[in-house]
Amino acid sequence: MSRILVVDDDQPLLRALSISLGARGYQIDVARSGEEALDAAAHHHPDVILLDLGLPGIDGVDVIRGLRGWSQVPVIVLSARHQGASKVEALDAGADDYVTKPFAMDELLARIRAALRRAVGNEVEPRVETADFTIDLAAMRVSRDGETVHLTPKEWDVVALLVRHSGRLVSHRQILQEVWGPEYVKETEYLRVLLARVRRKLERDPAHPVHFLTEPGLGYRFEP
Repeated sequence: MSRILVVDDDQPLLRALSISLGARGYQIDVARSGEEALDAAAHHHPDVILLDLGLPGIDGVDVIRGLRGWSQVPVIVLSARHQGASKVEALDAGADDYVTKPFAMDELLARIRAALRRAVGNEVEPRVETADFTIDLAAMRVSRDGETVHLTPKEWDVVALLVRHSGRLVSHRQILQEVWGPEYVKETEYLRVLLARVRRKLERDPAHPVHFLTEPGLGYRFEP
């Protein structure tokens, strides 16, 4: 039985989708805000997420970005936003499909089936605890000694990327391409400076790191 997380603050639509999808054999979880969506995804591990963009709290696009920090679960956007820019932003953030409201249930069911066929199941634990700090990929939060550690957006993106590949070498080129873009793949100095900042914030002894390790001439590796 496939599990679907339906995220929308429109109560009548949420109820209609829950009934229609449940009648077709899907197990349904619901969320009414961006924060609830990230929490439900982390705890229930859905096979597909149906996501509205105009949510209370965290916007739907930021929900997608948060999910992509640790999960490749298929995300189908259900939105009344018809503008091309909204579609591009959601797809660039990591959405797999985009359906504009109103929509036909038969079409949505077909898109759900297609998303399930494409699912790769490439998911990591959303919460990583080390002896020195905790990284919550779902909440996009790092804490140390019970206090939140402020990371810049680029610092967070690099940390999340390394954590998703925990224990494996991630090349300079891959990090630069995914975080800064393909035009920056030779700017390794950016990484050296950024990792130095991350170590100062998270490592007990930044001069002798045990979590964010350098592979000389190759890239970086995260060890829990």
